[in-house]
Amino acid sequence: MSKTPIKTPKVILVGSGPGDPDLLTLKAVKALEKAPVVLYDALVNESILDHAPNALKVFVGKRRGMHTFSQDHINNLLVKYAREYGYVVRLKGGDPFVFGRGKEETDYIESFGIKTAIIPGITSAIAVPAAIGIPVTHRKFTESFWVITGTTSSREISSDIYLAATSKATVVVLMGMSKLSEIVAIYKQNNRQELPIAVIQNGTKDEEESGVGTIETIEDIVKEKQLSSPAIIIIGEVVNGHESMLTYFTEAFMEDDFIYQNLDITP
Repeated sequence: MSKTPIKTPKVILVGSGPGDPDLLTLKAVKALEKAPVVLYDALVNESILDHAPNALKVFVGKRRGMHTFSQDHINNLLVKYAREYGYVVRLKGGDPFVFGRGKEETDYIESFGIKTAIIPGITSAIAVPAAIGIPVTHRKFTESFWVITGTTSSREISSDIYLAATSKATVVVLMGMSKLSEIVAIYKQNNRQELPIAVIQNGTKDEEESGVGTIETIEDIVKEKQLSSPAIIIIGEVVNGHESMLTYFTEAFMEDDFIYQNLDITP
């Protein structure tokens, strides 16, 4: 691919959403279509890369137990490609600024005089529960919702879990499957054994799996269903009554018969 010189290099951090490629934003599609280079993460649905047919595609994903690239290496690659090609899309799962190290990357890139921009993505913290009918807020049950990383940069459980376990808030834990036993123990210490909890693996993707129970039962359910990362954990009364028509509605919406019969829309 020929490189087009550009006076001011630019890197755009793009959120790819929770997994379903149809949940990508239009602005993200436009950015990808023009990109000569795309650096993408492990949680990005690779079909999204079809929106950048002419781009050099560089995998820089990190997974638990399989750290392909360090963050420093990724930062250096972003600067390198920005200087060489003038424009780079950094494609990240979910939203770049929700536990996506987005600000770390923009700060580093801008220290070299390279401009950056952000295209937000739909965060899995909200979209994945919604996709199986779990709202993160409900005025009968909760006054707030918390999004917490299950594992800190030092590989320890977040101290915020201890605070969350005493609250009525809905708690969404990202990157927390390796800490599930510790999370359960903390909630049990606060006598929350009957509190509803859900674990959703590969949320919004075709291979999505989920398990729903209580603090008392969830570890057995996860073991029985063999759920693992990548997954999110949702804790709170909002998990009750999660079954809905949302998945059916999403799959059937584009079928004419469904639209006309169920929404009373005529051609």
